Amino acid sequence: MTRARWLLALVLALGVPLAAHAHKASDAYLSLAVDGANARGQWDIALRDLELAVGLDADADGRIRWGELRARRSAVDAYALSHLRVTAAGRACNARVASHQVDAHTDGAYAVLALEIACPDDAALALDYDLLFALDPQHRGLVRVSRGGEIASAVLSPAQPRLALTRSPSRWRAFTDYAREGIWHIWIGFDHVLFLLCLLLPAVVRRSEGRWLPVARGRDAALDALRVVSAFTLSHSLTLALAALGVVALPSRWVESAIAASIVLTALDNLRPFLPARRSAIAFGFGLVHGLGFASVLAELGLPGGARALALVAFNLGVELGQLAIVAAFLPLALALRRSALYPRALLAGGSLAISALASVWLWERALGA
Repeated sequence: MTRARWLLALVLALGVPLAAHAHKASDAYLSLAVDGANARGQWDIALRDLELAVGLDADADGRIRWGELRARRSAVDAYALSHLRVTAAGRACNARVASHQVDAHTDGAYAVLALEIACPDDAALALDYDLLFALDPQHRGLVRVSRGGEIASAVLSPAQPRLALTRSPSRWRAFTDYAREGIWHIWIGFDHVLFLLCLLLPAVVRRSEGRWLPVARGRDAALDALRVVSAFTLSHSLTLALAALGVVALPSRWVESAIAASIVLTALDNLRPFLPARRSAIAFGFGLVHGLGFASVLAELGLPGGARALALVAFNLGVELGQLAIVAAFLPLALALRRSALYPRALLAGGSLAISALASVWLWERALGA
C-alpha cells in the first residue's frame, strides 16, 4: 500500500462513519488494461455501497473498521465478481481478485479490488456489469479501458450494462454516455435543483413597497429567468472545467457545505431580500461553488487529457440540457400562477421556507460530517 492507503487503513481500524453526502450518486470506478485474451485492472467500490450489499458493519455501530472489512473479504469478492462478467465470443472468462486495498475518494472510503481476467481467446471480448443495479438503480459504473495504446471511457448503467472490449469504446459512445450522465446528475442532484428553483421562484414577481407583485409581461419574466440561469450556467461551467482538469481542488466537505449554505441564503433572500447583489450576480457567485460539486464524477476517472476534455464537454452539455428541462417545466407553470394570491405566499414564501429548512439540515450534516 502507499502511505496514504496505510493511513486510511489505520483510520478504518479505529472506525469511521461512512455517511454519504446528500447529492453524491453511487458510483464505482473500474479500470481495465486489455492485452490479447487477458486483462488486469482495478475496481474501486465505495464501502458504503458494500455495506448495503453484503453488510460490513458487524457490530452495527455505524462505523466500519479494518477488521470488519477484512472479515468480509470473501463475501465482498463473491458479490463483486457475480456482478462483473467478461466473455470471449460468448464463453465465460475466468476472473479473480488478486489483492485488496483501501483508498480515499472525494466522497469517502473505497475498497480497491485488483482484478486478473483470463479468457479462452481474444475473440469478441465483452463486459457485462450490474453491480448494485438491483439495490440502487441510480448506481453507475465508470469504466476506463486501455487497449493497444488507446484509452477511452464509458458509463455503464441499468439501461446500458454491456461494453465491448475487443476495441476501445468509440469517442461517440463516450460523448453520449457523459452527456446522458450530465442530465441524470442534475436531475438527481436535489441540492442543485433546489438552488435553481430558489433562483427561479422570484422571476415572475417583483418587489414593491415590501410586497411581491406579479410581473406584467411574461416576456419580462422569461428574460429575467434567462439572465439568472445564464449566469449560473457560466459560473458552474467554469469551475466544473477547472476542477475536472485538476486546476482547482478543494476538500469535498467544504464544497458540499458551501453548496448547502448557498441554498439557505438564496431561499432566505426570497423571504426578505438582504443580499446586496442582483439575482444574476448571486447566481454567478454561488454557481462557482456548485460547479465544484458537479466535477466529482469527472475528477475521479483519471483520464488522459483528450478523453477528459471530451467527457468534460459532454457532461457539461448534459448538465445544461437537464437544467433547461427543469426551467422549461417550471417557468410556464409559474407564469400561469403568478397573478394568484397563493403564489407569493404558498409557492414563493412557503416553498423558500421549506427549501431553507431542508438545506439547513444538509448544511449541519455536511459541516459536521454527520
